[in-house]
Amino acid sequence: MRRHSYFTIPALRAVALAAVFALSALLPLMPATAQAAKLPVVVSIVPLQYFVERIGGEFVDVSVMVQPGASPATYEPKPRQMAALSDAQLYFAIGVPFEEAWMPRIQAANPSMKVVNVDKGIHKLPMAEHHHEGEAKHEDAQGHGQEAPGHDMHDGHDHGGLDPHVWLSPMLMKHMADTVRKELGRADAEHATIFRTNYAELEKEIDALDRELMDIFEAIPQEKRVFMVFHPSWGYFAMNYSLKQVPIEYEGKEPTPRILKELMEEAAELNIRTIFVQPQFARKSAEAIATHIKGTVVVADPLAYDWFANLRDVAKNLAASFSK
Repeated sequence: MRRHSYFTIPALRAVALAAVFALSALLPLMPATAQAAKLPVVVSIVPLQYFVERIGGEFVDVSVMVQPGASPATYEPKPRQMAALSDAQLYFAIGVPFEEAWMPRIQAANPSMKVVNVDKGIHKLPMAEHHHEGEAKHEDAQGHGQEAPGHDMHDGHDHGGLDPHVWLSPMLMKHMADTVRKELGRADAEHATIFRTNYAELEKEIDALDRELMDIFEAIPQEKRVFMVFHPSWGYFAMNYSLKQVPIEYEGKEPTPRILKELMEEAAELNIRTIFVQPQFARKSAEAIATHIKGTVVVADPLAYDWFANLRDVAKNLAASFSK
């Protein structure tokens, strides 16, 4: 007896095509293959995100803890950020204050995540305070003159603390970027050669920027290289290019009326015409000083994403302020 077929040839073709379309629709929902997967990385601050993305390229997926506009000194990670740590393989820390308080919880959120302190081995400066005349100098590990530690310095949050803003020095940032390159290569050996190539290009750019910044300040007399800023985040930058920053904040707070008056007088004596502020801090005191000296307030953001463009812009703004 001849059997009856439930499927005609056209019907079979239709079923096959439907299966193909269904599979195509499901592919985006399927887990990424090992070849397409990106290395999940978390960093503390936006400038570090920039460098990890420059070195890791398309092979990294970078999340940042301290969101734009927030201060690394007082930041508290959101619950969703802490939950997202469970997927990360690497956490690049840079020694900003919030990490000191949160690091035990960050590590507990994902014990298998490797925490890399990119600032390890860097000899840090004490945070500048308003009165620092006559302090001794010494040479740091990089061979530059610095103010000696051990004096009654303030970091704005922990008296006697060290300056965490190491990423604002091109030479120190180059050192930290190399640490990033090495750790990415260890975590993703398949693309280590690409990471080395990307870092080599980055290294050349950093060296070129360093020379460019030196040229920007070269013609400015040493006695004019003084700037006033609310939060003293530019210590390493100032050290690299023989500048002097005068901080407005006092022990991490707005200055008292007496200290504010002293700052106004100091700004006038030093012929300062530009007061620098950061987006992460209030600018009331800076504006009061600027009004007193008939000057202007200019933003110098230590946490901008485009590190190269930011340092170049800050240098040009500083040089312009020295010429007034």
